Amino acid sequence: MPADRRGFLKSSAIAAGISALGTAPMTHAQTNQQGPLTQDDFKSKLLECLGGPWPEPCDLKPQIIREEQKDGYRLQWVDYAVEPDDRVPAILLVPDRVTPTSPAPAIAIWHQHAGQWHLGKSEPAGLLGNPMHHTGVALAKLGNVVLCPDALCFEERQDPEGKLKGSAYERFEFLRQVVGGRCMAWKNILDMRRAVDYLVSREEVDAERLGCYGHSMGSTHTWLVGPWEPRLKCLVGNCCLPTYSAIHRAKLLHCFPNFIPGILQFGDTPDIAALIAPRALHLNLGETDGGSPIKEARAGVAQIAEAYTNANAADQFTYFIESDTGHVLSDTMWQHTRDTFAKHLA
Repeated sequence: MPADRRGFLKSSAIAAGISALGTAPMTHAQTNQQGPLTQDDFKSKLLECLGGPWPEPCDLKPQIIREEQKDGYRLQWVDYAVEPDDRVPAILLVPDRVTPTSPAPAIAIWHQHAGQWHLGKSEPAGLLGNPMHHTGVALAKLGNVVLCPDALCFEERQDPEGKLKGSAYERFEFLRQVVGGRCMAWKNILDMRRAVDYLVSREEVDAERLGCYGHSMGSTHTWLVGPWEPRLKCLVGNCCLPTYSAIHRAKLLHCFPNFIPGILQFGDTPDIAALIAPRALHLNLGETDGGSPIKEARAGVAQIAEAYTNANAADQFTYFIESDTGHVLSDTMWQHTRDTFAKHLA
């Protein structure tokens, strides 16, 4: 885990308060008075804990702000409405050979956290940040249309009044959602579903071949949105499957989207990821990644595999744990990512 991200996590007092709740290890969805929860029951409870039903989608009212030609692809700075009073800035990468008459698969990339609120869409789009995470460029050069949106509190979605900076604004937004009866994960999922709406609206996109990818917080976003977005046929998450049992055991102060009020009485994070079955899901993990303690993460991927087997889709879930590797996107992890998209979005 990068040092700057650790610094952010240490400063997040509200996350500390949440991570102190409950201690029982969770490996499967809890039982209710009538017996074990079905996946449908758990999904219903999850929606309640997130904040309730999704609103009817508003008009996207999309705009293309500007364009820039790159080597083999072009960048488009765009924005679109996710709620009537909230627009999301994003960068779209379109390969040169892709046109409305020759559409391509599309992949949405959910960017990392890393305590770098000044970075969002621009890192995967290859404009700023760590070249290791210029994944949007790499996927575009493989022939995919790629959408890189800003998550709430990052890059162009920081405090518009400039009163609160970095972790303070993120903490404010988390608390604002909670007192409104929702949580940040609910808002993130809504925004991601609208990103899929935007991709589907583009004539260059083959709407039957949609995927998403994320590293770190972006991986959390991947397994958060997966259960609610059936149009995503292939999902890949890199380096983030923290279970609540691991968070409590290791006293981790994690990113706000990981915390869903009340969910622990019904299940843990692998139960959420398992709801993606039978659609394709691949997870990469680093054996020494402190953000996803490997003991619980191993149990988590085994649980997800069991759910896929029960859904008669055992071959649709894969995972890779790299030994002596931490919170990174290694060459081998990236190869698994590429291969997964090539297999399921071809």
